[in-house]
Amino acid sequence: MKKRKPYTYVTASIDEEGTRFSIAFHTPDLSVAAMGAESGRPFLNISSAEAAVVITVPGCEEVTEQDVTLAREIVNAATRYLADCERLHAEQFAVSADENAA
Repeated sequence: MKKRKPYTYVTASIDEEGTRFSIAFHTPDLSVAAMGAESGRPFLNISSAEAAVVITVPGCEEVTEQDVTLAREIVNAATRYLADCERLHAEQFAVSADENAA
């Protein structure tokens, strides 16, 4: 498997439907923080040295059922990501151990 250098990829597209930004973090050098709950406006921040994504409730309104649903979807996706990373890491470790034993 070819080793790739870490990077963060940021694009912007503008068309008749509006502006769309896409950020892809391909780096282990990330910071993840959840803050703001004490102020009544929780937010999730995912950032690298090159870019950041902040997810929060809109405006200064109450936290809605839709906000709670989104938070659950984020947790579910992160749980799947963790399981995939753990499985792939274990498989790679097993292959490496087999190669070293040979």
